[in-house]
Amino acid sequence: MQFFRHPRLQVLIRRREVPFVVLAALIGVASGIIVTGMGLLTQLLHRLLFDLSWGDRLSAMESLEPRQVLVLATGGLLVGFSAWLVARFRSTHLVDPIEANALHGGRLSLSDSLIVAVQTVLSNGFGASVGLEAGYTQMGSGIASWLARKLNLRRSDVRVLVGCGAASAIASAFNAPLTGAFYGFELIIGVYSIATVAPVMASTLAAVLVTRLLGTVPNLIEVPPIPNLTAADYFPFLILGLVAGAVSVGIMRLVTLVEKVFVATGCPPLFRPAIGGLAVGGLALFVPQVLSAGHGALHLQLEANTGLSALMLLFAAKVAASALSLGSGFRGGLFFASLLLGVLLGKIFAIVAGPVMPLAVDPVVSAIVGMASLAVGIVGGPLTITFLALETTGDLAISGIVLTASIVAALFVRQTFGYSFSTWRLHLRGETIRSAQDVGWLRSLTVGKMMRRDVKTLQVPATLTEFRRKFPLGSAQRVVAADESGHYAGIVLVPEAYAPDMEAGDSIASLLRYRDDMLVPAMNVKEAAGIFDQTQSEELAVVDNTRSRKVLGLLTESHLLRRYSEELDKAHRGALGEETVNESMRKERQA
Repeated sequence: MQFFRHPRLQVLIRRREVPFVVLAALIGVASGIIVTGMGLLTQLLHRLLFDLSWGDRLSAMESLEPRQVLVLATGGLLVGFSAWLVARFRSTHLVDPIEANALHGGRLSLSDSLIVAVQTVLSNGFGASVGLEAGYTQMGSGIASWLARKLNLRRSDVRVLVGCGAASAIASAFNAPLTGAFYGFELIIGVYSIATVAPVMASTLAAVLVTRLLGTVPNLIEVPPIPNLTAADYFPFLILGLVAGAVSVGIMRLVTLVEKVFVATGCPPLFRPAIGGLAVGGLALFVPQVLSAGHGALHLQLEANTGLSALMLLFAAKVAASALSLGSGFRGGLFFASLLLGVLLGKIFAIVAGPVMPLAVDPVVSAIVGMASLAVGIVGGPLTITFLALETTGDLAISGIVLTASIVAALFVRQTFGYSFSTWRLHLRGETIRSAQDVGWLRSLTVGKMMRRDVKTLQVPATLTEFRRKFPLGSAQRVVAADESGHYAGIVLVPEAYAPDMEAGDSIASLLRYRDDMLVPAMNVKEAAGIFDQTQSEELAVVDNTRSRKVLGLLTESHLLRRYSEELDKAHRGALGEETVNESMRKERQA
């Protein structure tokens, strides 16, 4: 532990790019080992609990025995009990990499990551219809954040390393370094820049190399041969992208609806996953391919010529199983499930729409495009999924079609819904973030930190003569008025009190502006800017709260915009760590 705190090591990593890239590569090595370990552990659970041979996939089972339905219920009890323990001994929620980078400068608890990883392995290992990718990225990012904080790195560097951890985990899981890299750029770091390319790529390449050396790739996708494609083949798949976007929104809303139904029943959270497990097990008795993330089912469906009714049944059953699993409280995500559902949707599209399209729709191409489009709609990251298609198929022509259809799906989801599945879950918890872009500094820049406390005040009622005697022209630009009880009453602009048409005996009340418009110290810069824009005011009083309205200070729109611009520039340049920013604010308030 003392090794990480050595001053020379910390300075070396902060000031030199090569050591930072080496650190990112080490994080990639750790992520590769973790992904391999978690994958093997879930396969071991599948083998022990469902009598599978080593290497067989749970979702490729031909049938499920009735007694094995209890396995899912037992897994639900374990997940529910672990969630109950977490809620009992801590008051805060578990933070994921997107929230950590967006709001907390990359600070991610290693204990949180371990909890998420264990719950994800239990959920997937006992057959729930969820993927492991959430656990992979949580552990990779958790280790990266822990190392970065031990080395006392800058806020911007911590965020990049958290992105490296998640990127390398995805790269290791799919044997796809470019896919992992752009997962980090688009979904975790929130922006692509030249400075982040080297560390992110180093981490993903290191993770893939480790996975290959260990001989395990958890989510390897094998695709049948792709026919030759031309630009004329794009049109049908634009429609498929639109359909995939609409289906994505429906799936995300369905998960929320199922969760609300469980809450409405009054069932204790401890037992909800067990009930969800029984429901998923009941579905699996008729459609075993709904179990687990769906690796085996995806491979089967890519190679098989399944009929329309069977495809629609499997699609509906997998959607229901995933919604029941997540809505009841199992831990996991929809990454791989969205890939399987996209393959099914693409094949359904080829059968239904193919005969009426002016151009032929190849079912394999339709399956790949559907896989990518639906995944982009749910997970986000058009370039991430496009590179997954490229690295999976090795076909550049289909990558162009995939990217085009994915952009159509992403645009539809953005315009009609506005969230990916991860940010939608955050929204339901009351957060407003829609990506991993760093807005934590924005929330810390509050009205209380920006306001002036040396405010000229006047008690009303008062006459114009009294006002002019106390505030000669040029002594102040504005005066905050308060009533006899000290409650805020409005703002008087001093030049208006000296207008020629004003009589000396007139009451000052006619000059009061913004009587019902005010700020409170806890508002952040974005909320305050919205009130300035709504009221079309140049200055507003700051009160303790909207009930007592005791005047604390004053904030002008020009000062707010200047502070916002300064802090935005610092965040972009990464020139100051969070501690330095807070220190500069403290000194400014003291001055």
